[in-house]
Amino acid sequence: QVQLIESGGGLAQAGGSLRLSCAASGRTFSSYAMGWFRQAPGKEREFVAAITRSGVNTYYADSVKGRFTISRDNAKNTVYLQMNSLKPEDTAVYYCAARASTYTTDQSQYNAWGQGTQVTVSS
Repeated sequence: QVQLIESGGGLAQAGGSLRLSCAASGRTFSSYAMGWFRQAPGKEREFVAAITRSGVNTYYADSVKGRFTISRDNAKNTVYLQMNSLKPEDTAVYYCAARASTYTTDQSQYNAWGQGTQVTVSS
């Protein structure tokens, strides 16, 4: 099972940007599709973005489409989430997750999760 550690969270102003990173342990990173999820206070965890094992294809939730970009560098065992045009409603704990198959928006199908990184967007 791959182990994941998120970083890059913090405080941003509305309209600003943050870049999240998720570093994976092990040598089988390229075998995993990767996803980003978030959980806002008092809300259930929701899908944000996903990327295929090769990094060729990506998928986004409608709420972040056009603002967020997911990418991966298999040589560095790292997946990224570039967040632009941030909104207060983006405030949440962001988690990266790994799945030993093709990508999916269904969080129940991801097998490994990071500890999360807090993103706070002020208005």
